Amino acid sequence: MDRAELEKILPHRKPMLLIDEAYINEEGKAVGFYKVLGNEFFLQGHFPENPVVPGVILCEMMAQTCGVLITKRTDGRTPYFTSLDKVRFKNPVIPGDKVEFLCEITKVKGPFYFAKGKGFVTSKLCVEGEFSFALI
Repeated sequence: MDRAELEKILPHRKPMLLIDEAYINEEGKAVGFYKVLGNEFFLQGHFPENPVVPGVILCEMMAQTCGVLITKRTDGRTPYFTSLDKVRFKNPVIPGDKVEFLCEITKVKGPFYFAKGKGFVTSKLCVEGEFSFALI
């Protein structure tokens, strides 16, 4: 899926649509990509002389990647973050990097979806964590 297709299934829009493309792999996991150009709003002040993608933005990118897995289950509801847990930032993500996210749903309980994800730049782990969201 490219950005136009993602806009049909995710509620996010520019500048908060933070994945460029995504697909579901043969294992049923979501794979998403984002190319950091260097002119993004979140890099303007983080940090001007040494731009680094903020951790919270990386977490949002993971969540949006995971959103690809539940699009057929939303029935007009919006997914809202409800928790982040065991998040670890291993290596910085900087302009020029293409981040690849690998995410999966680990449990569903009522409107709550539990997931885990990892983000890599050229096979180097940059971020990982567990998160949940609710369809409201």
